[in-house]
Amino acid sequence: MLEHGGNLRDALVRYGRPAADWLDLSTGINPHFYTVSPDFLQPNAWHRLPEKSFALSQAAQDFYGAPTMLAVAGTQAAIQTLPCLRPTSKVVVSAPSYAEHAYQWRQHQHQVREVAYDALASAIPGADVVVVCNPNNPTGALVEPDVLLNWAAQLARRDGWLIVDEAFADTMTELSVAAYTNRPGLIVLRSVGKFFGLAGLRLGFVAAQAELLERLEIHLGPWTISGPAQQIATKALMDLDWQQAMRVELAGQGERLRQLLLEHGLGSSGTNLFQWCSEQDLHADAELFWRHMAEQGIWLRLFRQAARGVRFGLPPDETGWQKLTQALTLWRVRQCILAAA
Repeated sequence: MLEHGGNLRDALVRYGRPAADWLDLSTGINPHFYTVSPDFLQPNAWHRLPEKSFALSQAAQDFYGAPTMLAVAGTQAAIQTLPCLRPTSKVVVSAPSYAEHAYQWRQHQHQVREVAYDALASAIPGADVVVVCNPNNPTGALVEPDVLLNWAAQLARRDGWLIVDEAFADTMTELSVAAYTNRPGLIVLRSVGKFFGLAGLRLGFVAAQAELLERLEIHLGPWTISGPAQQIATKALMDLDWQQAMRVELAGQGERLRQLLLEHGLGSSGTNLFQWCSEQDLHADAELFWRHMAEQGIWLRLFRQAARGVRFGLPPDETGWQKLTQALTLWRVRQCILAAA
């Protein structure tokens, strides 16, 4: 299996530090997650088989602005299944990005090329399927909606697909192309795991034309979303006050993280939920920096392959911010000493 953020157990084993002593910044998941009271769930959420919830579908369509959506057990379920729905295809995946995209298409024997963001336009004519994370994970790179729609139209003319993974788009709604998924060949993936901080629900959505969603649903099988997950997600998607307040909160938190890194000599890019530092931004070897932070009890996501760098999630509280500040200060001091030696 591929390595992902959130693998704190690996840190416990590797460094022998108890879980309570770690600040886990290895994901881009909102640490201020949506909560519901224990008595919110209806008793039948636990007892009955989880039939398809039309309330959930409608809440998702309203929140994401999509004409038709299918709930799935995390967007990972769709990422693993969509390659099964096409004959062998020439697939272009934006790079670097969420590694499961290229991996899953390769697992199903498709011809996969990973192409840098600034070269994607030139790769469209030779592709059957193009996969783009927008905004990108981990770099935060963006493709404007009108560009994506143009690519989707080009691909659709030869029965191709444009898959846009918008897992981190909930704080940048103006970038979404979910509203246009009634057009052929355009598929959008959305997740409640990031913005709502509900990764444990294992719930995401696919927006696309109804015929394609029906094929995907048949392939996934029945009862894929638990009853409690359906009820909690429906409430979260309909809670406009929480959403508005959280967007304001995350805008401030994201800027705070960017400024903190800058104050310690580190450039970055990203979203309101994470910041990405390449080796150029770090002015150092990414793995060396990552090990330093781990030794201070801070677990980051290290990228070793297509792009070498680290990703920072948001600290959950002031204690976390202080811990991060101290570790960055110590790093800067050490680098100054090495430079002077």
